[in-house]
Order: sequence, then structure tokens, then C-alpha cells
Amino acid sequence: MHDEYSPDLLNLIDEDGKEHEFEILDAIENDEGRFYALQPIYSDPKEQVDAQGSYYIFEAVEEDGEQQFEEVEDEALLKNLSAEFESHFDDFYGSDDGNGK
Repeated sequence: MHDEYSPDLLNLIDEDGKEHEFEILDAIENDEGRFYALQPIYSDPKEQVDAQGSYYIFEAVEEDGEQQFEEVEDEALLKNLSAEFESHFDDFYGSDDGNGK
């Protein structure tokens, strides 16, 4: 028996009607709301390599009974969420500082 990894993927449509595919890296729920760290999926392998380590933070909000994703515009909140996601990534994937920490 072998383990198979199957990422959680999500398709979002921007305001221009263009569809973008993302991998859900992590989710945080706190007093401010529910937030997701999403990494874009690219069809071009070079773009995927160039974007390695880049991700976006979106807030999940309910609108007309449907879940929508909105960009986090509050800079202080975005900074705090980014620090929390980075801490989760360090715990899960290990640090990338070259010292094994």
C-alpha cells in the first residue's frame, strides 16, 4: 500500500470572469473570521517554479447563501495572518533557514 497525496484545489473567478486554480495550503479561523492561504497553480512549469513559496491570503465570507473569497485589505490583519500561516508552515514543513530549525 502506498500513500497518495491529493491536494485540496479550489477554482476562483476574478472580477473579469477569468478562472484561477489554487491549492489550499492552510486555513485559520479566529475572532476576525475564516482565512485561507492559497497557492496558485500554473499550467506552465516555469511559472510554477518561479512562484514557489508565494501564496495569497483570502477571507471566506458568506454572501447570498454562498461562500465567497475576498482579499484581506487590512494591512495589520494581513501581517498578523501571514505570521500565523508562516508559523504553521514552519511547524508542518520545517524551517528553510539551512540550520534544520
